[in-house]
Amino acid sequence: MSDFIVGLTGGIASGKSELSRRFEALGVTVVDADLVARAVVEPGPVLSRIAERFGQAILQPDGRLDRRALRELVFADEELRLALEAITHPAIRKALESACKAAAGAYAVAAIPLLTEAGGRRAYPWLDRILLVDVPVELQHARLMQRDGIGADLADRMIAAQASRPQRLALADDVVVNDGDPAHLDEEVAVLDARYRAMAAGKR
Repeated sequence: MSDFIVGLTGGIASGKSELSRRFEALGVTVVDADLVARAVVEPGPVLSRIAERFGQAILQPDGRLDRRALRELVFADEELRLALEAITHPAIRKALESACKAAAGAYAVAAIPLLTEAGGRRAYPWLDRILLVDVPVELQHARLMQRDGIGADLADRMIAAQASRPQRLALADDVVVNDGDPAHLDEEVAVLDARYRAMAAGKR
């Protein structure tokens, strides 16, 4: 059981996955909010509520969610997007918290890409610490273009759709700047791991 939970966040193409892998290599459980979000909309009570609100057209013949159909609906309508979030976000947060608390080890990491956008500490009061992977916007832009094979305009729009760098920095307790050789992340994560283990022991 982990009663100390670290929220890991960062903008698109900042290196959250790189950090997650390093924590996992040290034996720390990392629970990914994106994977939890996918599990939450498997056939069950949440999907039933989505179908009730958006109609049977968002279901595939086998009863599973047609992600593309739903995405097309909510992408074009802010009100529908907010309605979907009102159904899914509480379930995602609850499942994420449960998975972290059930994890073995001194502490667990909840990887939440849109932590700032989703309401920060107000939405996730059970986070003991927030760790930000930070990267200069110019580098984030270049990495995103290279990673996704996209043009500069689309990369601009994807970055602009997220919280700003100052907003994320204002939320963070700890910051790892990922603007160089990824090898330096090993040392940074080792320092953070020792800090979080000590904090978890102090909390108990």
